[in-house]
Amino acid sequence: VKAQDWLPWSLLLFSLMYETSTFYVPGVAPINFHQNDPVEIKAVKLTSSRTQLPYEYYSLPFCQPSKITYKAENLGEVLRGDRIVNTPFQVLMNSEKKCEVLCSQSNKPVTLTVEQSRLVAERITEDYYVHLIADNLPVATRLELYSNRDSDDKKKEKDVQFEHGYRLGFTDVNKIYLHNHLSFILYYHREDMEEDQEHTYRVVRFEVIPQSIRLEDLKTDEKSSCTLPEGTNSSPQEIDPTKENQLYFTYSVHWEESDIKWASRWDTYLTMSDVQIHWFSIINSVVVVFFLSGILSMIIIRTLRKDIANYNKEDDIEDTMEESGWKLVHGDVFRPPQYPMILSSLLGSGIQLFCMILIVIFVAMLGMLSPSSRGALMTTACFLFMFMGVFGGFSAGRLYRTLKGHRWKKGAFCTATLYPGVVFGICFVLNCFIWGKHSSGAVPFPTMVALLCMWFGISLPLVYLGYYFGFRKQPYDNPVRTNQIPRQIPEQRWYMNRFVGILMAGILPFGAMFIELFFIFSAIWENQFYYLFGFLFLVFIILVVSCSQISIVMVYFQLCAEDYRWWWRNFLVSGGSAFYVLVYAIFYFVNKLDIVEFIPSLLYFGYTALMVLSFWLLTGTIGFYAAYMFVRKIYAAVKID
Repeated sequence: VKAQDWLPWSLLLFSLMYETSTFYVPGVAPINFHQNDPVEIKAVKLTSSRTQLPYEYYSLPFCQPSKITYKAENLGEVLRGDRIVNTPFQVLMNSEKKCEVLCSQSNKPVTLTVEQSRLVAERITEDYYVHLIADNLPVATRLELYSNRDSDDKKKEKDVQFEHGYRLGFTDVNKIYLHNHLSFILYYHREDMEEDQEHTYRVVRFEVIPQSIRLEDLKTDEKSSCTLPEGTNSSPQEIDPTKENQLYFTYSVHWEESDIKWASRWDTYLTMSDVQIHWFSIINSVVVVFFLSGILSMIIIRTLRKDIANYNKEDDIEDTMEESGWKLVHGDVFRPPQYPMILSSLLGSGIQLFCMILIVIFVAMLGMLSPSSRGALMTTACFLFMFMGVFGGFSAGRLYRTLKGHRWKKGAFCTATLYPGVVFGICFVLNCFIWGKHSSGAVPFPTMVALLCMWFGISLPLVYLGYYFGFRKQPYDNPVRTNQIPRQIPEQRWYMNRFVGILMAGILPFGAMFIELFFIFSAIWENQFYYLFGFLFLVFIILVVSCSQISIVMVYFQLCAEDYRWWWRNFLVSGGSAFYVLVYAIFYFVNKLDIVEFIPSLLYFGYTALMVLSFWLLTGTIGFYAAYMFVRKIYAAVKID
């Protein structure tokens, strides 16, 4: 059921044109069921963290209903590979089913052909999970872990965790078994009604216990009902990939009453045992950042005051001239760099990314993009990036004018197409590989055309609009004039090397956020829910502060070494933490993921390259603008004849 969209105000206009599924804060649009009302079970997709390729439910020979209908999906759902479809499970509210057979004509078992058996066996060995939903709640498998906290205590505490979806099957001693019986356990919350009214119920939890039961152990009758074997004396249903297999698909339904209110029904899926790790990492980051801020501020401010006082002493001009330092490059520090158009375009895209990420995290922190509104996060991010083209274009245009650029139309086109073009190109190549695998993760051609239309129909005109006004605006006021003849740059020490700068500058911002990075990677690559946007917002603020500080320190050292070519270097060095993100992504791939095939590896590193590029643009832009403000401030503070 669709609740009415509630997009952020900036997207209100577009939501009229493009049908997007809900942004609902849990507690807005519950569905009330009466006794014996049908509760529809839908299938979302099959996923595996080993292959990273989602497939739609009916890509495997499951029982099909008489008519297959797919749900109309929003942009985010399509990009995630969700293909929500109806299933033949007949579930009625608060009505038990002991055991029922699916798709059995005249009591005959389902026969899987050799090809189907091979495909099912392959998906089981690749660790595929099946994802179903009932009333928009994803199915979960309960895992009971026994943790013996105290060795003397004989009582073991049960630690209950939930796994998203259920395993398609399992392997044991080179034999492959399929989970062909599903025991659904649904929890309802009985709503308080007036005496003469019929009770209404709301679904608040959806669990499944998958079982593998051999054909011979299941007793069936003419009415499609069946009897499960008693106790543990049954054998599992083996799938032999070399021959035809016969089996029954069966299910049972059990209802339980629950005290969980509808508004907090997602808490089960979002309970994380490691919230303490988040608090610890954030407090750690805050302490480190403030400590370093204090030290850097003291050193820089004291040194700068001393420098400025020395430079402004009228009577010691002769002594000052013999000294070295950042004042000596005052006639060259604002000399425009090489390729000013590309620099301003990249910084414009960086501003666009910064605005988009800031708004998305803030809106998500307010609870408007909870996982219950499928695909909302991705849809919002795409639209916001398009709309933020105005700010990106404006900042790029103004900077390009400051750097003595003249070809504003070419600059605007470069800003609108350079970074999005690289992203689109990489995604298109990866999409071709996913298409080849017939995965539902492949973006359909109409969606691709729609994205291109958004890029050239919304983003490009907005970037041009912003660029036009930015280019017409007064350029940034540089406090000192640039000399006609460039000054000679003295030979630089080894530690002023660009790569050494990247290594040094990247450590602090990366250290502030790497624990959060682990959870984001788990959400992307291991099909977990990520919802701790409050933490993420704090981490983002810490990242902005630490990038700015490091950038200021690096530019100060560079100017003290009388090297005035700081524009490009500062942009590259400020994004140094992106290099550490790349190293961490490789470490995560080797240690955490069980990916062995070529195409999943290609997908992982393709998407990682996009993440690293975007992160470099983001942190580089933050650092660049901090350094630019700093340089203008310090040169405005010294007297220059």
